[in-house]
Amino acid sequence: MRTIVSRLIRYKSSLPQARIVSASGGGRYLTTDSNKIDEPFNVEEAETVHVPPPPTEKLLVLGGNGFVGSHVCKEALDRGLSVSSLSRSGRSSVQESWATRVTWHQGNLLSSDLLKDALDGVTSVISCVGGFGSNSYMYKINGTANINAIRAASEKGVKRFVYISAADFGLANYLLGGYYEGKRAAETELLTRFAYGGIILRPGFIYGTRSVGSMKIPLGVFGSPMEMILQQAKPLNQLPLVGPLFTPPVNVDSVAKVAVRAATDPVFPPGIVDVHGIQRYSQQKSR
Repeated sequence: MRTIVSRLIRYKSSLPQARIVSASGGGRYLTTDSNKIDEPFNVEEAETVHVPPPPTEKLLVLGGNGFVGSHVCKEALDRGLSVSSLSRSGRSSVQESWATRVTWHQGNLLSSDLLKDALDGVTSVISCVGGFGSNSYMYKINGTANINAIRAASEKGVKRFVYISAADFGLANYLLGGYYEGKRAAETELLTRFAYGGIILRPGFIYGTRSVGSMKIPLGVFGSPMEMILQQAKPLNQLPLVGPLFTPPVNVDSVAKVAVRAATDPVFPPGIVDVHGIQRYSQQKSR
């Protein structure tokens, strides 16, 4: 708060001081002491100050029992948010303490009635919903389900909506037509319905430790070194056709951190955040 106040003081001091001057004929008009008419104001860029969210902040995570969704739930709880989740299977099977602090809803995003109940009192939403299969199935899960959620959240007056989408992979997009067509349709709906509070994250391959039953798969063994290598090869992204294949992987903790910040920080800019933006925002320390 001290940082914000000091910036406001500097901004105020840069403004010319107004005074009222008498004019001929008995009239009065407002003037300033400055003769610099067209000089722009010295406005500094806003920055995020990390403060505990108010108790009324409630986050709904769609797909909160999945790989990315579970990390989003944990990150939000660590930030002091009230967290609920809606997914087809309901409560997470993870036997960890954080799971007991989440309100779990079971439902299908293709059913708008169940979704509206889960949105009661919610101030922000993060959707981690997506999947693979046939083209029609992928469009339905990645597109229609998320579009339903975006529309329902807008009608409920939700302030901010964050959508975990996917980076373009050039030629690979044609092999997963329904997947990417669904993702882009949901993105268009989000930017239309939430022009000032809609954020789209486009990570590439997301790595971390995945739990499959009782087995844990440490994807970071491969993902972390690849991220470091491809970060240094950023110019390769600009190559025609094959450039997107050099998109670096990103840690699931980074995605979760940026998603929660985007959902709760009113100065986080709306729009699309690519993998390099995700990496950059995740490395910024809260003040």
